[in-house]
Amino acid sequence: MSEAERSEARAVAQRLCVLGGGDEIRRRAAARAMVERPPGEASALLKELMLLARGGFGPAQVALPAFTRALEIELANEPYVEELRRVAGLDCTAEIELLLATGASAQEYDRDAAARADAKLFTLPLGHLKTRARLTKNPDELARLAIASDATVVREVLRNPRLTEELVVRIASRRPARSEPLVEIWRSSRWSVRPAVLRALAFNPYLPPEVGAKVVPLLAKVELQEIASDAGLHVSIRTLARRLLEAKTSD
Repeated sequence: MSEAERSEARAVAQRLCVLGGGDEIRRRAAARAMVERPPGEASALLKELMLLARGGFGPAQVALPAFTRALEIELANEPYVEELRRVAGLDCTAEIELLLATGASAQEYDRDAAARADAKLFTLPLGHLKTRARLTKNPDELARLAIASDATVVREVLRNPRLTEELVVRIASRRPARSEPLVEIWRSSRWSVRPAVLRALAFNPYLPPEVGAKVVPLLAKVELQEIASDAGLHVSIRTLARRLLEAKTSD
């Protein structure tokens, strides 16, 4: 990584760090910062931001989640991401190839089995379940609705003002689980910034690798070490954790 690329990454991180407006504004700014650059430059920027964050550079630690979430939300299914993946492969930028990993989860919970389990737990129509999930003040009811396999119900649970981090961690840790509710947690700007929630997601083998790979760079060194040796997780997630541990961090 050249000094010019390192300086640019620092400047980009600092600009995003001081933006007001919360997670969505930073995500959009991160998406623009990528698409305004040729894929090769964006790949170098992403890699350097990961190294800066691992090295303890505060602005990069704030900015990096905006970039990883922008790849999953603002830029999802965009041709630019495929081009970014292709260029990373040509440049042998393994960290970016792994960051953009796709494929099936290490473990999968059959959709029909999940639907049957929900049918035993809930008798109300889906619309009523979603309303109760968003509005209930009863912690026991909220906890029961949180284990629904329907992502639209979990999305409303995540909006409930009485929801606690402890319960979100339990949802993120649940096994077996459909992948869709786990992705809803990652997409929640309220909860996806919580270290305990990120850890629970990263260690859940039912989380799709395209999300898990974007969570891994946000974790602490001790968590990367655990992930790297966890044979139950997707190979791309374990490999990315090892690459980040082995990489020379930027100072």
